[in-house]
Amino acid sequence: MASLASVIFSNPGHALSPNILSHDAKPRKICYSQCSTFFLPPHRSPICRMGFVSGLERKRSLKTCIFASVTVDTPVNAYPEKVQLPKGDCWSVHKFGGTCVGSSERIKNVAKIILSDDSERKMVVVSAMSKVTDMMYGLIYKAQSRDEAYISALDAVLEKHKSTALDLLDGDDLSSFLAQLHHDISNLKAMLRAIYIAGHATESFTDFVVGHGELWSAQMLSCVIRKNGVDCNWMDTREVLIVNPTSSNQVDPDLKESEDRLEKWYSKNPSKTIVATGFIASTPQNIPTTLKRDGSDFSAAIMGALFKAGQVTIWTDVDGVYSADPRKVSEAVILKTLSYQEAWEMSYFGANVLHPRTIIPVMQYDIPIIIRNVFNLAAPGTKICRPTEDETVQGLESFVKGFATIDNLALVNVEGTGMAGVPGTASDIFSAVKDVGANVIMISQASSEHSVCFAVPEKEVNAVSELLQSRFREALNAGRLSQVQVIPNCSILAAVGQKMASTPGVSATLFNALAKANINVRAIAQGCTEYNITVVIKREDCIRALRAVHSRFYLSRTTIAVGVIGPGLIGATLLDQLRDQAATLKEEFNIDLRVMGITGSRTMLLSEAGVDLSRWRDLQKEKGAVADMEKFVQHVHGNHFIPNTVLVDCTADSSIASHYYDWLRKGIHVVTPNKKANSGPLDQYLKLRALQRQSYTHYFYEATVGAGLPIINTLQGLLETGDKILRIEGIFSGTLSYIFNNFTGGRTFSEVVAEAKQAGYTEPDPRDDLSGTDVCRKVIILARESGLKLELSDIPVESLVPEPLKDSASAEEFMQKLPQFDQEMSKKRQIAEDAGGVLRFVGVVDMVNQKGEVKLQTYKNDHPFAQLSGADNIIAFTTTRYKAQPLIIRGPGAGAEVTAGGVFSDLLRLASYLGAPS
Repeated sequence: MASLASVIFSNPGHALSPNILSHDAKPRKICYSQCSTFFLPPHRSPICRMGFVSGLERKRSLKTCIFASVTVDTPVNAYPEKVQLPKGDCWSVHKFGGTCVGSSERIKNVAKIILSDDSERKMVVVSAMSKVTDMMYGLIYKAQSRDEAYISALDAVLEKHKSTALDLLDGDDLSSFLAQLHHDISNLKAMLRAIYIAGHATESFTDFVVGHGELWSAQMLSCVIRKNGVDCNWMDTREVLIVNPTSSNQVDPDLKESEDRLEKWYSKNPSKTIVATGFIASTPQNIPTTLKRDGSDFSAAIMGALFKAGQVTIWTDVDGVYSADPRKVSEAVILKTLSYQEAWEMSYFGANVLHPRTIIPVMQYDIPIIIRNVFNLAAPGTKICRPTEDETVQGLESFVKGFATIDNLALVNVEGTGMAGVPGTASDIFSAVKDVGANVIMISQASSEHSVCFAVPEKEVNAVSELLQSRFREALNAGRLSQVQVIPNCSILAAVGQKMASTPGVSATLFNALAKANINVRAIAQGCTEYNITVVIKREDCIRALRAVHSRFYLSRTTIAVGVIGPGLIGATLLDQLRDQAATLKEEFNIDLRVMGITGSRTMLLSEAGVDLSRWRDLQKEKGAVADMEKFVQHVHGNHFIPNTVLVDCTADSSIASHYYDWLRKGIHVVTPNKKANSGPLDQYLKLRALQRQSYTHYFYEATVGAGLPIINTLQGLLETGDKILRIEGIFSGTLSYIFNNFTGGRTFSEVVAEAKQAGYTEPDPRDDLSGTDVCRKVIILARESGLKLELSDIPVESLVPEPLKDSASAEEFMQKLPQFDQEMSKKRQIAEDAGGVLRFVGVVDMVNQKGEVKLQTYKNDHPFAQLSGADNIIAFTTTRYKAQPLIIRGPGAGAEVTAGGVFSDLLRLASYLGAPS
């Protein structure tokens, strides 16, 4: 073999052509058929002819022959009696990929699975050991690049299989396999040397080299099965599978010829267990080739069709087919069943199922395919088959089985008024695309024929655009076409499900989910069979869109990324409430409120998977970073695994409220008890509300008035149902409610204020409560909600802070001097009592007179406002419907627990709007 290169290249300038090694005068050729009886049992036929015309005599050609791997089985009788090939359900086909046979332990595990299968007959298709095919392609690349590292790389291939064999085999099986392995490596070394000299490898050479991995793994597995006392032969599928290469870098199986060859092979090698090589086959001219991408799966499907098997099991390293890519959607579920059409659609759109062509052979004979995990035998896997009537009627699974995406695409949009009604325009467009050799993934055309757009891989779009510009230059110059536009950075999202065809509203649900996640759709395509609905979206929105639609069809929980701003009294209480309720929300309501970040004014805590709320205080101390609002928002919203984001502002900071507009514009929902945004400058408020109404982004602020009481929601309900608000009147301050409920008998005003401060009802500086500003903000919020366009300065406020004390240096100084003014407040109380009433500090929205006010007012003892106790709030709505008897809401209107509860309620309302079951 050392002289092989000199035999091939006796003259300089030789090069490898697509089919032959040639030079100018007499073409010299290598025959690498299995031409020696020393290596080939008498019954084996030549299968590796490449058609190289030999100019050498027979004796010389034998000395320079390169052999393919052949059997190490014990030869059968040279003239055996013809054995009929049984077909049908008695056969089960198993396919094991490279990961499944990646080591000696894994090969033993595969043998156990085969031995435990109680099928009468078994056909086992195996790939090369993990990474070996890549290693073989690497050998070709290195050799034709004239990189002598191919020698050491080939030694690594030898060592990998040698060490595996030493661990698996013994006795004659081991010695026979090692002899064959060394022989194969020697032949490969000579062939690679020839490629090294030529600097080029034909496709036939390449296919021959890379196919050795399957030959070796099949031989080792068959030996391991025989060691367990089971009759087993191995099959070099190049002797059986005949395929016709196509122009699209694929092959079409010749089932008739393959069936004839299978019957001949089986008559000479009858066995109840056969281990066959995947991936490799032969052309009708007996030239070795491969089945290209996912070839081993294709081999198994073809074998299933040839044997008319009961089922084909594809063993892999996942538990089955997921409803979406689990790397992108962590809540993706294993699908129990898929129809052939659904599997076909999902695989076309990039789902890790099967290559579409794998399904064709078994589909013809209704042979089910089972996808199972070789490392988790307890998992039942996914069954791909024709749907049964029971499944169709019962509808046990979702209308949409799953979702798949294709990234790195560009849209090409051809439009112009001259396209309408002109036959052949579309033909000319796609003829140009064909000339470029680009692959069209999706096509969409408006019924007006004004435009047609299609998606192609981004790497091909420039060539497509340039050719279209050239091909249609005349039409563009004349104005018949207005433009050939390229929209880069696109992705395709496909929803797949056979039941979509007979289910109204699936499309509406899909687009509603995308809209609520603030995803813009650029193009749409749907076939009349409705097996899939395809949309084109921005690449940056792809994962968020996938998660949104997956969640909407109840294949996962409604997941919302939550960012909490202000972990003070209310924020901390909210976090504790979320912690206590999280499990119940997930299990009973399919809602996952995942806190991705917590920030205060100084430090912030960020998490990629969600903050552990059982110890968020400790984590903030241990892992807290310097607070940065921009980074915080980017982190919470930038997690594309979660489609929806909400920021919860638990501060009273106007600077935080000023960000709401930008957050909503970015598609971030906002929930807050902070009154500053809705009571701030009117123009900013109107701008914020206009944005909210125009988008699917939500802004909830129930807790801004009355803490957890349903005041805002009630008001909105009245207005939305056509009721007319006449007057809103109420005690809106829990602090002032407590003070005046206890300002009775002989007690002084300052005494009651001091008591309220001591009990924690007031702000650190009681003037913030007594000034009436907080009540004024609540009044302006309700007034604006009712339709009045008022500024905060338009509301007159009767302050309870004595004028001389407004400028007191501190709260302590204020409290010391407050008793000096008790007499004035006592007089007002006495006047109210003499009139048979009580004092109450109220806010009023007067819709009739288009105004609002905040004041101290006297109410009769039988009035509902006089019946309060503690720190309760009470609000009365007088409307056209509730005129004689106002609608009254009463309850605790202050305190961390109820305020946080109001915020929590808004979060759950948001989840309901986003698709959670109600």
